[in-house]
Amino acid sequence: MAAHDHPLSTRLLEHGYPPPQRLESLQGGCVSTVIQVYWKDKTSAVAKLGLAPGQAAGEAAGLRALADTQTLRVPQILSIGDDFLLLEDLGQGRPGPSCWADLGKNLARLHGLPATKFGFNCPTWCGATQQDNRWQEDGASFFAESRLLHLGQQCRQRELLDAADFKALQGLARRLPELIPEMPPALIHGDLWGGNVHICAQGEAALIDPAAHYGWAEAELAMTLLFGGFPPQFYQSYQCHSRIAADWRQRASLYNLYHLLNHLLLFGGSYRRQVQDSLHRVSK
Repeated sequence: MAAHDHPLSTRLLEHGYPPPQRLESLQGGCVSTVIQVYWKDKTSAVAKLGLAPGQAAGEAAGLRALADTQTLRVPQILSIGDDFLLLEDLGQGRPGPSCWADLGKNLARLHGLPATKFGFNCPTWCGATQQDNRWQEDGASFFAESRLLHLGQQCRQRELLDAADFKALQGLARRLPELIPEMPPALIHGDLWGGNVHICAQGEAALIDPAAHYGWAEAELAMTLLFGGFPPQFYQSYQCHSRIAADWRQRASLYNLYHLLNHLLLFGGSYRRQVQDSLHRVSK
């Protein structure tokens, strides 16, 4: 399809942009269509189309919150619609010598900023799942009710979890205050796996596709381990620039149960065994 015939061209015109010269589909758009936009004046941007109602607003709010901290690089928001985001093109490069160490340091700076409550000022999405971000004072209550049980109930309703699985999840949720040390809330990216770390043209790391909210810093780090982990210098740098507990990895499986439940909800029964194994492991 020619660029001028693509539905995105109409959307860009509606938002005050000239017709694109070229459009190029990008990989990684599992919940939306992601397109690189090129104009005749050599400028470019990244467009996301087909977002769920409220999802564009939630992602934009998360990007603004992260950008306002001046700790980490995220793409600038160029334009926003009901199901549409136009974002800064960060370019594409290879990791520079200090890329991962800098990311660890800057993430520690983000997590070290003071906050008072858990949640966020609007819904945000983790993949295609809308998160329950209602404000709570207590971190254990927030993680139990708005994360584990919120998704567990949806999985149970779709018969992706059986009664015994859900009962075990409820029991685990009740025990969170004794399993998790007390921690203050921190602004977190919320979906920090390798696919959401973008290496920019100059070799520095930026974070994309946030599921931002105020949660536990340990939960953020745990997510980085779920699909293979980040390079060692990231963790070494984070540890040096934060007050993270030395034993945080011992709780990673508990935090990552949320993301496994989300994958079970989104992708079906192939994740059920991982959820059951994780429940068994963290419930000991």
